[in-house]
Parts: sequence; structure tokens; C-alpha cells
Amino acid sequence: MGKFILGVIVTLLVIILGFLGAAMLGQIPTAANVPPPHWEVHFANSAIDASMEKHAPHINNPVPPTDQNYEDAMKLYTMNCAVCHGGLDRKPPSLGPSFYPPAPNLVAHPPDDPEWHTFYTIRTGVRYTGMPAWDKTLSQQDIWKLTSFLANMEKLPPAVQDYWKKNFNAEPPAGEEEEEKPQPK
Repeated sequence: MGKFILGVIVTLLVIILGFLGAAMLGQIPTAANVPPPHWEVHFANSAIDASMEKHAPHINNPVPPTDQNYEDAMKLYTMNCAVCHGGLDRKPPSLGPSFYPPAPNLVAHPPDDPEWHTFYTIRTGVRYTGMPAWDKTLSQQDIWKLTSFLANMEKLPPAVQDYWKKNFNAEPPAGEEEEEKPQPK
């Protein structure tokens, strides 16, 4: 049994050293203008989710979801986020596709993460993605406003939807309508 465990350990060390050697010899591509392979996307997303689960405090948003807070968040998003994540006018982002991995278009595909996860992402950023930490630029209250806006983008109050249409000449994202289920007789 001891030889088997030693064999497993040696095998794992050889694989790790082989990977590191390939990386140090330039055998692993680093170009940012090609789509990432599926395994890399899966690994990176799993690592980010695991890190968030471990390090991000599971706290509730202290900022109330008022029309004014949503409108403030729309202004903050336009000034700070749209260049990478897509504008509220539904135009594609100018920088987002240039990142590796590409920055998600948050207007076309609103996040479905819990608010604590989104807040932590905005506040601390995400290494190796181009997503900066905004904690030294935006107040905690502004980060929470953005968080609430992103979490509720598909179900904004009518007055905020009108504000969006009027100021950005585009329709806000609509949540997926639930299919009507047949009523039991």
C-alpha cells in the first residue's frame, strides 16, 4: 500500500512539474485575442466561484431599492462600467471583447449571482481578468447601488424603466416570462 501511495505522489509531482516546465518554456499560449479553451473557462469560473464562496462575506444590501438609487446606479454604470460591460443604450462594449477572458456584456446577459457575490466582485475586482477593484474609486454605498441595479436589471420599477428608455434610447432587459402552467382541474 505504501508503494502505491508513493507512486500516486510521484505521478502527481511529475504532472505538476511537467506543466510548470511547459509553461516556463513558453509552450502554453498567452495570446489574449483568441477565445479561451472550454477547459480554461470552466476551470477559471469554478476557481472564481470557490474563492468568492470562501472569502466574500454573505451580507445583505443595506441600500434600499428606490427609484433614485437605481437612477444613480445607471449613471455610475454608464461612467464606470459600460466601456467594458456594454452600454445601457445596448451598444456593444468597446473594450470588453479585448480582455482575456472577454468581459461579460452585463446588459445583454445580466448577472444571476447573489448580491453579496456581485458586491464583492465590484469591490475587490478579479485577478487576471482586467476587472479592477473599485473600493478606492467608488464609495461602498455606490457599489451597493450598482449591485442592486445589476441584480434587478430585468425587473426594474416602471418609473426606472421609463428613465432608462428616455435617457438611453433603449429598452431595458426584460426578465424571462414564466410559461403559464395548466391549472389542475
